[in-house]
Amino acid sequence: MDPTVVVVDTNILFAALLHQEARLREAVVTDSAHRFFAPRFVMVELFKHKERIVAASELAEGDLLECLGTLLARLTFVEEGAIPIGTWIEARRLCADVDPKDTPFVTLTLHLDGRLWTEDAELKAGLRAKGFHRYYEPRLLDEP
Repeated sequence: MDPTVVVVDTNILFAALLHQEARLREAVVTDSAHRFFAPRFVMVELFKHKERIVAASELAEGDLLECLGTLLARLTFVEEGAIPIGTWIEARRLCADVDPKDTPFVTLTLHLDGRLWTEDAELKAGLRAKGFHRYYEPRLLDEP
């Protein structure tokens, strides 16, 4: 496993945009020790929920867009179709009875031999029960 490769799930990006205190945002933007990846469909998810993000964010719209641009610049997007079918099958097996919507993130994590950054406790527990332990747990800037 490459500990420098981190796959970021959509909820981490949502949280980074919604909270003015910016701990998650800073963790992505200032961390030069890791390379952050996401499946390309994350862009669709962000735009699909843009009104909800704007309404819920504590940031002014201009600041929100600037933050979004900064976050997206730190991500490398991977085309889902470039990942071998066997990797998709393994990820689907892991996610099927936990949360099938997270299959692309687990697939990319397996494909890149990296770690998954998610705060979804149910997903983590379900995947751990199946032997998946590839998680990124950053120490956020204001934690002791």
